[in-house]
Amino acid sequence: MTEPTPGPVEDRDIPESAPVTVMPLLALLLLGILWGYNWVVMKAVLTDVSPAWFAALRTVVPALLLIAILPLAGKRLRPPPLFYVLPIGVFQTAAFVGFMMWALETGPAGETSVIVFMMPLWLTLMAHFALHERITGIQLLAIGLALPGLVLLIAPWEQALAVGAVGFGLASGFGWALGAIWQKRYYHRYRPDLLSLTAWQMLYGGLLLAGVALWAEPFAINATPNFFWGLFYNVLLAGAIGWLLWVYSLHHLPTWVAGFGSLLVPGIGVLSAWLVLGETPGPVKQLGIGLILSALLMITLYQRRQRRHRERS
Repeated sequence: MTEPTPGPVEDRDIPESAPVTVMPLLALLLLGILWGYNWVVMKAVLTDVSPAWFAALRTVVPALLLIAILPLAGKRLRPPPLFYVLPIGVFQTAAFVGFMMWALETGPAGETSVIVFMMPLWLTLMAHFALHERITGIQLLAIGLALPGLVLLIAPWEQALAVGAVGFGLASGFGWALGAIWQKRYYHRYRPDLLSLTAWQMLYGGLLLAGVALWAEPFAINATPNFFWGLFYNVLLAGAIGWLLWVYSLHHLPTWVAGFGSLLVPGIGVLSAWLVLGETPGPVKQLGIGLILSALLMITLYQRRQRRHRERS
């Protein structure tokens, strides 16, 4: 997938000064490649299956695999409290993945990946109002770079991107940010295990997506090699293995390193779409992509500085 950070990773106990070792870095790099290239895989598979049905399949099946892995990892099968995990499943799985797949139906893979991955910027804005977190000058500068970048990427004067693709892409990022707000707000009350939280919120969100698919779209799948490759990639490689790599990286790396790793996803998504699908953004769109990725980099660097400041105090 393309799934980003699943919530308040800043609440872990790994200090920013912790040593960075090779194996977690390799896991993070592999994760960025798997999730980044998946934009190409997901775009291609939509020729054989509808967006809602594929969204349901690629969340429910990996969730069941992760739940089966919990006892092997020494975790309890008992799900986190429903009050906490259900909204995260609704926003960070159902809304995030569902809107993302609808955006990919009409939008280019690379450009859609950048629009969706603007979610840390939406999280910054939402946290200001929902969690009363002050927006600093650096964060305002990042937002000030990203918004013009979004306009350049969309290029409405060229009618280059479908309105639906842009709207669904933004809705996907908003959904993730809303889930992160809920997770940050109640994290200290429940402190769930990350792997267990990931598995159960994916299952709840995936079941909601299955319900939407039953209601909105006919069940029609072309059983081609392309479909089975896309399903295999999303269920096993980007799904179960991807989340295990993410959890492993989070438990062995400082947060700022994991944050940089997440920036690999849209970058590799754009590169993969160019190499595999022949998507070649023009100079204006390239400038827009550059501004957005620069803004995300600024947010990551700022978060690192804030955590180091908290450690010293």
